[in-house]
Amino acid sequence: MADAPSSPDTTAPAAPPSTQSTAGTPTSTLPLRQRLQRLMVYFGGQTAAWTVAILATLIGAVTEPMIPALLQPLLDQGFTQGTLSLWWVPAAIIGVFLIRGIAQFAGQYALARIANEGMLRLRKELFQRVLAADMGLFTKQSASALSNTVVYEVQTGANLLVQAMLGISRDGFTLIALLLYLLYLNWQLTLIVAAVVPGVAWIMKTLSKRLYRITKTSQEATDALAYVVEENVLAHRMVRLHGAEAAQATRFDGLSRTLRRLAIKATIASAAMTPLTQLLAAGALSAVICVALWQSRLGTGTQDVTVGGFVAFITAMLMLIAPIRRLADVANPITRGVAALERGLNLMGQTAAEPSGPHAPGRARGHIVLEGVQVQFREDHGKALDGVDLQIQPGEVVALVGPSGAGKTTLVNLLPRFLLPNAGTVQLDGVSLGDWNLAALRAQFAMVSQDVVMFNDSIAANVALGAQPDEARVWQCLEAANLAQHVRQLPQGIHTVVGHNAAQLSGGQRQRLAIARALYKDAPVLILDEATSALDTESERLVQDALQRLMQGRTTLVIAHRLSTIEHADRVVVMERGRIVEQGTHHALLALGGLYARLQARPAEAGAEEGVGTQT
Repeated sequence: MADAPSSPDTTAPAAPPSTQSTAGTPTSTLPLRQRLQRLMVYFGGQTAAWTVAILATLIGAVTEPMIPALLQPLLDQGFTQGTLSLWWVPAAIIGVFLIRGIAQFAGQYALARIANEGMLRLRKELFQRVLAADMGLFTKQSASALSNTVVYEVQTGANLLVQAMLGISRDGFTLIALLLYLLYLNWQLTLIVAAVVPGVAWIMKTLSKRLYRITKTSQEATDALAYVVEENVLAHRMVRLHGAEAAQATRFDGLSRTLRRLAIKATIASAAMTPLTQLLAAGALSAVICVALWQSRLGTGTQDVTVGGFVAFITAMLMLIAPIRRLADVANPITRGVAALERGLNLMGQTAAEPSGPHAPGRARGHIVLEGVQVQFREDHGKALDGVDLQIQPGEVVALVGPSGAGKTTLVNLLPRFLLPNAGTVQLDGVSLGDWNLAALRAQFAMVSQDVVMFNDSIAANVALGAQPDEARVWQCLEAANLAQHVRQLPQGIHTVVGHNAAQLSGGQRQRLAIARALYKDAPVLILDEATSALDTESERLVQDALQRLMQGRTTLVIAHRLSTIEHADRVVVMERGRIVEQGTHHALLALGGLYARLQARPAEAGAEEGVGTQT
């Protein structure tokens, strides 16, 4: 039985990003209008940018009919009659495209402002929520899923949604402007064009739905393919050790072929749109030509049909296809954009913040009391802690020992409130931990564990984590941690960037860097969780020497199985199956001949059969 729900393994790949909401899909049944209203908090407050974007879009749409409108005087007066001024046509063309270019630039700029400002607000709020989230979030969501939501989903959703909304405005205005111009030229011919529009829209809608389904399946196949790559990158040693290269290559090849097949299907669906719409347009064009010729011969219609007017009409009619196609396809990016952004909204809406109390004194004395503490992670499992009573005096060094699953790590995780008990109370200096201000409570604790976590930053920043580095104090802490000599040999000293999780340092150096961090924090309560379990003899000696300096004057809880770590403790607390079974000094417990004596007498056997020191 594990002591605590394990956090996502940093050495194992997280599951492929889900296409569903991070916290479920409670809003999926809401109408699209209501779902969009939830997002307006982040993207709707930029009135000036929206005004510029809409006005620019409107101006750009109005210039669309001007292009075919220029053809009529050019053909009728320029080529046929020869009465058109030579400078008029180039001036008009340059003017139209100048206005159109300015409008497009202003619209794109305003669009970028809206999308990026909205992303900034939503990302900031999401990351703040992750930083303050209840610890249960990190047992339910993998690191890759959370980072995907905060970074990629927000960006993708914002871009898709804002571009789709602006696309509706642009293409809608363009369609209306072109239709009005067609009605102005010849309302009878416009009725023929209007009869074709539903057919074009139906083709676009049908093929767009199919393309959307293929795209969603392709995204899932891409995620699966990326997951295989991630697994093999992280497990490259095991793959080579077990000769699994061929099997993994076959697995990768199968997923690659699936992705290729989906890409071809998407191409077919996309490519079919153009010939089908062109076929309908050809039919409409043929009908328009026939009717126009018939009107010209009979002299009917609202006005005489000229060559320029006819060409202008045909050009405007063909220009209708592009906005109709885009409008028929706009539902897909809107749906995808809203769904992506809702993952972030659901993460915020359904992730509770950690509770915090009002008690916020200065430095604590370090008096810890546990009374009747019970912790149970699942109802179908036994208790991780079962009625634990323990008092630790200020400045006392207490070692927690016992086989794997005894509850040692669960106990120490209660103190900074990484876990909450199901029953019983935990007190620091006579005040229940629930009444402590969370920041003030955690300021009282420093921790050094076997799993050192460092940031891809300088040594000084890692030592002074959460505070502005004081270089003199950083050097003092490095000296006390037996690491200063090595740091002085680095090219940039304490300003050297240590890489991903301090990969440039050895295991012992990383452990001593963690000790320097704990020294810099100077908290009254120290937790040491198997701080020397994975070190060689020389590294352990240096770390143990640094730990002795760190423990001076502090209440210390030590989880360990090595005798060198335990024998100097003021008291040894022996745990088994979530209960305290023995307490006393090292020598007293050895003389007692109980569980502690058996563990110390048979460390190799205990480590093999009971997992001592391998899991706490």
